[in-house]
Amino acid sequence: MKALLLLAGRSRRFWPLTEKSLFPICGKTLVEHQVETLQKGGCKEIILVVGAHNKKEVRKMFPTLTIVEQKDLDLGMQGACLSALPKILGGAQNSAPVLIVSGNDVIDPEALISLRKEAAKPKTGGAILARKVKTYFPGGYLTVKSGKITGIVEKPGAGKEPSKFVNIVAHIHNDPRALLAALKSVKNHRDDGYEQALHALFAVSTYRAVPYEGFWQPVKYPSHLLLLLDHFLSHIKKPSIHSSVKVHPSAVIEGNVVIGEGTRVLPHATIVGPCTVGRDCIIGNNALVRHASIGDGCVVGYNSEVKSSILAGPVWTHITYLGDSIIGRNVSFGGGCVTGNLRLDESDIEEGIKKLGIVVGDDCRFGIHIGSNPGVKVGPGSFIAGGVFLKDDVPEKSFVTVKDGITHVRPNKAGAPKMANRKR
Repeated sequence: MKALLLLAGRSRRFWPLTEKSLFPICGKTLVEHQVETLQKGGCKEIILVVGAHNKKEVRKMFPTLTIVEQKDLDLGMQGACLSALPKILGGAQNSAPVLIVSGNDVIDPEALISLRKEAAKPKTGGAILARKVKTYFPGGYLTVKSGKITGIVEKPGAGKEPSKFVNIVAHIHNDPRALLAALKSVKNHRDDGYEQALHALFAVSTYRAVPYEGFWQPVKYPSHLLLLLDHFLSHIKKPSIHSSVKVHPSAVIEGNVVIGEGTRVLPHATIVGPCTVGRDCIIGNNALVRHASIGDGCVVGYNSEVKSSILAGPVWTHITYLGDSIIGRNVSFGGGCVTGNLRLDESDIEEGIKKLGIVVGDDCRFGIHIGSNPGVKVGPGSFIAGGVFLKDDVPEKSFVTVKDGITHVRPNKAGAPKMANRKR
């Protein structure tokens, strides 16, 4: 069986962060976590379907895997399959089954094992992973009769669901040539061409719904990374500290903590697991890091606290509080920066998200004594001057100041120093 991992999406809803598949969390990028899941699920031949925007980085990460570039990104999954299937089918008439998995749907390896068992049953054209939901989910719903899928309805709207089974993009097609023919026969070119092809296949072949109750997290918005953080941290079953790490005798490391090569933990710092700290980091004097993912090259400076947050790295903090926040690359916080992460009425900040701090894109700079309301997003390349309180999202490449209590936002003509220059 060949597995297609679809990674060509442009991550438009992931703003102010950029490429979701390349964002690091708990020591690995999202795509590395996904490839590991496929391998644990028994997939030996994995093909990565990418776009021009992430092809170079993905190829560098996986030099031994087959990489296929999707030419027309506007066609969604249909475009991905039309680009990849002809390359993997070759000229042979009989071809092995194909597993299609979204790079955005994080599931357990056991789901793939169950899917493969169901697809291997006699007189089965394929199998689709399905989640039975209690409340409305804005995705595709399967119509199922006696375990056989009869149709799929995209985003029917609350109260109009044809069933309780939501489609998870983990699909096995036992006859990929039939899938390719169905994709080519779709007349109107919209982003639901793949679903239209499924309708045609359901009419002539038996596709089985495979109920799945394990972990499932679609990644569409930055806040979804915080839900993944809990999941990946739960996999850390014991401490792992590289032999080169220097920990001061007065520092406290408690629980299941992973610390990478070359990191230093300074006097009276505390790290509480589960937690991951990358390579070449500094956890400064009196700093507290708990239930977090700290990327390579980060400095959690004196008296800073990083709680339930994800720092891509390098990120620099100085007497800073980051709670339930997601920070991109090459970001610096001046002394006294504090993030709000809980509404006063304790209602959801985003749907299903009760705690959410700040989300910051790459190459941003924060001055001293800056505060932010829960859920604020700061676009990449922005500078926030000292004393500003952020109540609203900040567009990318903005320079934000405050004068006489009034916040002013203008284009940022300066650029953040490159990471290599700062290091030197």
